[in-house]
Amino acid sequence: MTTVRQRRVGKGTEEAEDQPSEEKNVKPDGKILYDHTGGKLWNILSVTVGGIVAISLGLLTSVYVATLHENDLWFSNIKEVEREISFRTECGLYYSYYKQMIQAASIQQGLHGLVYDNKTESVRTINILERMNVYQEVFLSILYRILPIQQYLEPVYFYIYTLFGLQAVYVIALYVTSWLLSGTWLSGLLAACWYITNRIDTTRVEFTIPLRENWALPFFAVQIAAITYLLRTHLQPVQERLTLTAVFIATFLFSLTWQFNQFMMLIQALALFILDCFDMLPTAKVTRLYIIQISGLLLVCALQFFNSMILGSLLLSFNASVLIARTIQKNLKKGGLLNRLGKLVLHVLLVLCFTLLINKFIKKILNLESDEHIFKFLKAKFGFGATRDFDANLYLCEEAFGLLPLNTFSRLSDTLLFCVYIFVLFLMTVVAVIVAFRNLSGSNQVQLMEKMEECTITLKPDAAYNLIHTVLFGCLALSTMRMKYLWTSHMCVFASFGLCSTEMWKLILKCIHLYTSRRTHVIKYFIPIITLLYISYKFWPGIMDELSELREFYDPDTVELMNWIKSNTPNTAVFAGSMQLLAGVKLCTGRTLTNHPHYEDKNLRERTKQIYQIYAKRSPEDVYKILRSFGTDYVILEDSICYERRHSRGCRLRDLLDIANGHIMDGLGENEPDLKPALYPRFCEEIKKNLPSYTVHFTRVFQNKTFHVYKLAKHK
Repeated sequence: MTTVRQRRVGKGTEEAEDQPSEEKNVKPDGKILYDHTGGKLWNILSVTVGGIVAISLGLLTSVYVATLHENDLWFSNIKEVEREISFRTECGLYYSYYKQMIQAASIQQGLHGLVYDNKTESVRTINILERMNVYQEVFLSILYRILPIQQYLEPVYFYIYTLFGLQAVYVIALYVTSWLLSGTWLSGLLAACWYITNRIDTTRVEFTIPLRENWALPFFAVQIAAITYLLRTHLQPVQERLTLTAVFIATFLFSLTWQFNQFMMLIQALALFILDCFDMLPTAKVTRLYIIQISGLLLVCALQFFNSMILGSLLLSFNASVLIARTIQKNLKKGGLLNRLGKLVLHVLLVLCFTLLINKFIKKILNLESDEHIFKFLKAKFGFGATRDFDANLYLCEEAFGLLPLNTFSRLSDTLLFCVYIFVLFLMTVVAVIVAFRNLSGSNQVQLMEKMEECTITLKPDAAYNLIHTVLFGCLALSTMRMKYLWTSHMCVFASFGLCSTEMWKLILKCIHLYTSRRTHVIKYFIPIITLLYISYKFWPGIMDELSELREFYDPDTVELMNWIKSNTPNTAVFAGSMQLLAGVKLCTGRTLTNHPHYEDKNLRERTKQIYQIYAKRSPEDVYKILRSFGTDYVILEDSICYERRHSRGCRLRDLLDIANGHIMDGLGENEPDLKPALYPRFCEEIKKNLPSYTVHFTRVFQNKTFHVYKLAKHK
C-alpha cells in the first residue's frame, strides 16, 4: 500500500463599494457628499483593488497546494515510477492517457491509439474518447508537444501545474461570486480565506491530482459566478449576451471534464425549476439556462462519439419535460393562492411523468444500461430494499459514498464557517418562504408587481438561486460524503455573502428595532473584518507548520512489483487483478489490463465481478477458465484484499463476493438464511499452498510482502 513517511535529512482595511441603494447619501443642507465623477473613480479603484486581491489569493492558493504536494511526497526527488504510483487508482488510469499521447510518434497516432484502444480492456477494442472524459489529457498533451517547453519542464510537471493553476481559477470564481452577491470584495476575501483554512473539507487536489472533479469543479464555480451575474436585474442586452456565452462555455467545459456532470447539472436544473415555480427568477432567463444545459451536454455527447449514457441522462429528459409542460400550461403563474397551488402541483406531476416517460423511451431505444448501477446503489442506500447486487454493495461499503461524518461539522465550526453558514441559511430560508408565499398569493397583476418589487429588496434573484443551490447540494453532500466538495466550497461563498450583506443586516436590525443606515454599514464591515482577524490569528501558525512539515513517498513493494513487470514480462502480456492496482500497472508498465476503475460500463462491471472471483471461494479450474476467457497471462493477488481488515464483516470485498455467489461469509456473525457453505476454499488463500490442483494452472513468478504474481499455464 502507498504510504508517506517523515523525510530523511540529507538530500489596510478596505472601504468597500456598497450595493446600489435607494437612499441617496446627502448632507442635511441637501448638498451631495461626492459628485458623480468622484463616485465613478472610487468604484474603478475599488474594482481594481478587489480584482488584484482576487488574483493574488488565487495564485497563492495554487502555490499553497503545490507546496503541500511537494512536501508530502518529495515529488521533485523521487523516481519516475514512484511519481506515477502516487497517482493512485483511477487517477493513474487517466494520467496514463496523457502519457500515451506524449509518447506517441505523432498527435494523429496518439489519437488513433485512443479511439482504437485494445490495451485498457483485453480482447476488446474500445474508444477511450467515447467511454471516458479524457479530452483534457488530450488537449494538455497536444499543448505540451507544440509549446517550446520540453527542455525546461517535464510532462508530469506540466500536467500537475495545470491542475494547481486551475485552483487559482476556482478560488477567483468563488471570490467573484461572493463579491457579486454582497456588493463588496471584502466578502470575496472572506470566502477565499475560508476555502483555504478549510482545505481538508473543500478540496483534495494535492493528493488526487488527475481526479475528474479537480478538472471540473473550477469550471462549475465559474458557471455559478456567471449565473449569479446573469440573474442581476437591469442588465444591458450586450451584458446579458456576453454572460450567457460565459455560462455556456463554463457549462460545456464542466460537462466535458467529469462523467458525473449530468447528475450535478440535474440538481442545478431542479434548483432553477423550484425558483421558477415560485416566481423568484425571471422565466426567460431560466429558459435560456435550460437550453444552455441541453446544448452544452449535447455538444459533449457529439465529442464523445454520441455516448449513449449522456443521451439517456435524466438531465436531458427533465429539461425537455419542463419546456414541454410549460408550453402546455401557459397560464401557470396567474390566479389566486389556491388556484396557483393547484396548477403548481399539476405542473410538477406533469414534469415528473414526462421526465420518466422520455427517459424510459430513450433508454429503451438505445438499450442503455451503463448507469443502472447508480440507480441500484441509490435504491439500496435510501432503504428501498436490501440488495445482493455486487456493484451496488461495492459502492455502499465505500466510506466515500456513505453519509457525511459528523466530525466534518466540528472542523468547519472551528473556523466559524459552519456557524455563520447556518445563521445565514436560516435567515435567508425564512425570507425565501415569505417571498414565495407572497408571490403565489398575488390577487392581481398590479399588486403582484408591487410585492415583487418589495421582495427583491430582501431576496434578489441571484441570492435566491444561491440559496436553493446550497440547500440542494447540501442535501447531496449529507447523503454522499464524496460530493461534499461541491457543497463546502459554496458554503464559503454563501456564508461570507450573508456576513457582508446589507440586506441581511438591515433585516436583523429592523427586527430588533435598531436599524439605521450608518449602523448597518458599520456592522457589515466590522464583523467580517473581526472574523478575518480571528481566522488569521488562529490558523496562520498552523498553515506555516503544515508548509514546513517534510515527508517522503514510500511504497517499496509497489515499486518492486512495477519494476519486475517491466523487466520480466513481454509488452503484450495481459494482467488481471484489482481495479485500483491495474490502473497503476497500465500507467507504469504499459501492459494490457483485464479491468480498470472507470466503472461506467455494464460489460466492464460484469468482467470485474468475474475477475474478482480470485478472492472468492471458487475452484482453481473455474478461476483459470474465467481468467483465460479474458486472455489473462498473469494474475496479481494482494494480501491487503485477501486478508482485508479495513472494512467490517459484510463489507470486505471477499464478503461481497460470497454474498453475490450465495456463500456463507467468513468469521463470526450472522448470515442470511439462504446462504450456503461453499464447496471450495478461498482461492487467494489456497493457491499459496502450492497444491497440485493449483500448480497445474498457476505458477508463482513473483512475490513480496504485499503482492503475489502467478503466471497462467497455456493449455491446449
